Amino acid sequence: MAKKNSRDRMSNEINAGSMADIAFLLLIFFLVTTTIAEDKGITVKLPPWSEEDPDITKLKSRNVFAVLVNAQNDLLVRGEVMDIEMLREKTKEFIVNPTKREDLSERPTKAIITLKNDRGTNYETYVSVYNELKAAYDELWDEMCLRKYGVKYSEDLPLAWRKSIKDEIPMVLSEAEPTNFGEEK
Repeated sequence: MAKKNSRDRMSNEINAGSMADIAFLLLIFFLVTTTIAEDKGITVKLPPWSEEDPDITKLKSRNVFAVLVNAQNDLLVRGEVMDIEMLREKTKEFIVNPTKREDLSERPTKAIITLKNDRGTNYETYVSVYNELKAAYDELWDEMCLRKYGVKYSEDLPLAWRKSIKDEIPMVLSEAEPTNFGEEK
């Protein structure tokens, strides 16, 4: 039988009991001190939930500005192909209808913008189109606010001023259910 020396008798174990406590305390420390950044995303106010069937209202086609984006990211506005660079100006023209054309909205309070995407639409294209439509309203609100109050429209304005601007030019942007990939041409 081999002779055992003092090294063989020494235990090479490390007491890990306190390490679990330290790891747990570090975990709690980092959870408490870490701030989680929240993405803003697109702020859209959804309508309240209702159990009742929606009221189907017949709209005049002249008051609807239909924007379709297909799977190839092509823009179709009221049946015509359009570049995204022209979308903001055409939207503003449709809403305000300064020349009182018969094919544009009757007045800003009747104008409805509809946005419909294909499921194959790139997210970047969707956001770009949405931004252009929103920017059209922002510019119209700025112009109206400058005319009425001499300042640009902002969230710092008194609530009554903002409400009066939005009463005259309400933002009505309806998003339709996306179609299946390639269904919209």
